[in-house]
Amino acid sequence: MIELLAPAGDLPRLKTALDYGADAVYLGGMSFGLRKGATNFTKEEMMEGVSYAHERGKKVYVTLNIIPHDEDLENLDAYIKFLSDAKVDGVIISDPGIMMKVKELSDMEIHISTQGSVTNAPTANFWYHMGARRIVLARELSLDEIKNIRDNIPEDMVLEGFCHGAMCMSYSGRCLISSYMTGRDPNRGDCAHPCRYKYHLVEEKRPGEYFPIEEVDGGTYIMNSRDLKTIEFIDKLIEAGIYSLKIEGRIKSSYYVATIVRAYRKAIDEYLKSPSDYKFDEKYNQEIEMTSHRPFTSGFYFGNPGAEGQYNQSSSYISEAQYKGDVVEVKDGRLYVFLKNGINEGDELEIFGPDTTDKVIVKDLRDKDGRLIDRANVPKDTYSFIYDGQADGNYFVRKVINK
Repeated sequence: MIELLAPAGDLPRLKTALDYGADAVYLGGMSFGLRKGATNFTKEEMMEGVSYAHERGKKVYVTLNIIPHDEDLENLDAYIKFLSDAKVDGVIISDPGIMMKVKELSDMEIHISTQGSVTNAPTANFWYHMGARRIVLARELSLDEIKNIRDNIPEDMVLEGFCHGAMCMSYSGRCLISSYMTGRDPNRGDCAHPCRYKYHLVEEKRPGEYFPIEEVDGGTYIMNSRDLKTIEFIDKLIEAGIYSLKIEGRIKSSYYVATIVRAYRKAIDEYLKSPSDYKFDEKYNQEIEMTSHRPFTSGFYFGNPGAEGQYNQSSSYISEAQYKGDVVEVKDGRLYVFLKNGINEGDELEIFGPDTTDKVIVKDLRDKDGRLIDRANVPKDTYSFIYDGQADGNYFVRKVINK
């Protein structure tokens, strides 16, 4: 069995990830994690999320992966006890002190974060003997290196690897640039993402004269990494020994999570049906292109990609579709959508859910008061149009723009 592990930035996204095919989700509470930019979970929401997952035979892992200073450890004991009582399935850590506390206060499964920078079998074995049972591999490893690690660690040590999402230009995400430039510590969950900024070179005796480090339109983005995509070679990831395929994106939208999880779920299932006959279907690439993303890279899985295959010379995103909104319900032959981007009478849209994609032409567009309109352009309000299909509140609406 292979695990598809999805991000959950909040409770609705947790439910979306599981409904669209994830086997497990990872999430953060209000402290001790590395994604302050995510909405994150209150204790009550976390308990509801764990129940929702367990009712469906799925798992929840919680991040405790900050690199803490002493003042960050206040209330850690109580939080660990809460997570244990809430029956989370594992905690993700990078700090030995936090690991010691988890072992002292609970029996929760321990996963070593990618922040732990595990790049070799002896280090994996060290963590195993300390009590960890899963390693989130450093992103700088090749498939050959991963296979070597798999061959030289205990059978019950699980390897987890990133399969999709944003990459960090710093080694396994351990970075100080944000701290220096903005005072926001990325290793304590508050990265300002200065690697995405536009940079120029200034000679010390010529202040005010800015020179692009490389001549490109719009500036130079020397640290702006591309997004990881591995769906074309998930068979190679699995055969190298990765059990858990991890999608990055706790600050991404529910639409993004649904689209990416669904594509990887279907591709993984096709591989598992007959590994020896597996052939990648290009339609899953097309599906992934429907989300907003930077240009893609295969990361380090086939060796160091170099600057050409790793960095992107723009901070902008690309997509072949525009996310229009969330389905509220289908009632009396009409689809009600909570709008995120404008739609017009006559637009061709796609309505998609966990297992279906349906095309529809917008007809008889009406606002929330039932008035006939030509254009719906007020976000965060509900509109409706004629629809004879089936959909519910975990479906999404998009418009393909580049076909």
